[in-house]
Amino acid sequence: MKKSKASSIAMVSLGCPRNTVDSEMILGRLSSRGYAVTDLGEADIAMVNTCAFIKDAKTESIDAILDLIELKKQGKLKKIVVCGCLPQRYRFQLRKEFPEVDAFVGRVSLNHGYRRFSLTPRHYAYVKICEGCLNACSYCVVPKIKGRFCSVPVGSVAEQVRALARQGVREINVVGQDITAYGFDLKNGAGLETLLTHIVSQAEGVEWFRLLYLYPTRISERLLDFIAGHPKVCKYIDVPLQHISTRILRLMHRKMSRQQIEKLITWVRKKIPQVAIRTSFIVGFPSETKKEFKELCDFVRQMRFERLGAFMYSREEGTPAARFAGQVPEAVKAERLDELMMLQQGIARSVNRGFLGKTIRVLIDEPWEGGGRLGTPGTLLYLGRSQHDAPEVDGSVWVRSSRPLGPGDMVNVTITDTLEYDLSGEATP
Repeated sequence: MKKSKASSIAMVSLGCPRNTVDSEMILGRLSSRGYAVTDLGEADIAMVNTCAFIKDAKTESIDAILDLIELKKQGKLKKIVVCGCLPQRYRFQLRKEFPEVDAFVGRVSLNHGYRRFSLTPRHYAYVKICEGCLNACSYCVVPKIKGRFCSVPVGSVAEQVRALARQGVREINVVGQDITAYGFDLKNGAGLETLLTHIVSQAEGVEWFRLLYLYPTRISERLLDFIAGHPKVCKYIDVPLQHISTRILRLMHRKMSRQQIEKLITWVRKKIPQVAIRTSFIVGFPSETKKEFKELCDFVRQMRFERLGAFMYSREEGTPAARFAGQVPEAVKAERLDELMMLQQGIARSVNRGFLGKTIRVLIDEPWEGGGRLGTPGTLLYLGRSQHDAPEVDGSVWVRSSRPLGPGDMVNVTITDTLEYDLSGEATP
């Protein structure tokens, strides 16, 4: 982007944490070129980093563009730039539909040596170690949008981690479309375990490393041993399973059967006894029957996942699944999603009750001013997370404390109450 007299810029970052990292890198690059990064209400230029993974993400991105166009019409913005997945996928259509937008930029190739402009709270950050995906799931557009798989070199990742540690970051979340494929394309043969060994040893002051998005067929014994044995690595496995019916999994091109998935979950829990497993499922995949959906629910009931997200299948043009027969009506998808999430809510409540009376380590995120039944006269109330809770997607720990705490503080908390997805307790003196 050429610099003009309009030198203040704001970023609207949508979608996943990987997009957040891209947005931070973009802002870091622009900041180094003299742009002043500011809030939307004060900016001359607005950028929106979009997501186009599924229908809901596209709708959110379009709504954000329309909001910026309205601000421009009101004279509150001079320029609008739309970047990321949406223009990468629909650039020509967007140019016709939104002539008010000054520039559309698709996939951005970023030099990871640029300093980042943080969009997260100071005490946690995301570090992206790879881009693209080696898999070919029949429902997914990510490989087409993101391109060939590419690992960030070990040295560049280590440089980012050291810089974040110097800034006071306490939790680093390692992200990528599939971080278990890390190193596949590197000539030195360094894999994920090699990378983790290198960066964890160099991050003085960082208390937690969390691994997000592990592809199930690439989870190795060496990786599980590393997670189990290293005190700084969260006992948290984020592994998207997507379904349990072997027939549906075959249609999804997921390369696993029900039997293999059951063996994997049993193995993970044996290797890491204190693990919290987070997974995701798709409901309403083409030709999914009532019996297969019941099979999925029975499996979730049996496995009692500590964390679970679910999505309605989104029919994306250009994917094999979009051409499959037996497309499930939207109303049926919605019913199945509600049923599965109500089931998981009960499981989560039951899992949380198992923490009553136990003392756990909690990272404080922010003070809470709202009060309510969790507040106690004469105490201060904070929101935090355990090692089993990733930022933004999992639950919280409500912390009552007799002393002031701040974001990034690590405290021991004795659990005294539970909610569906959250815990509540007292900070030890």
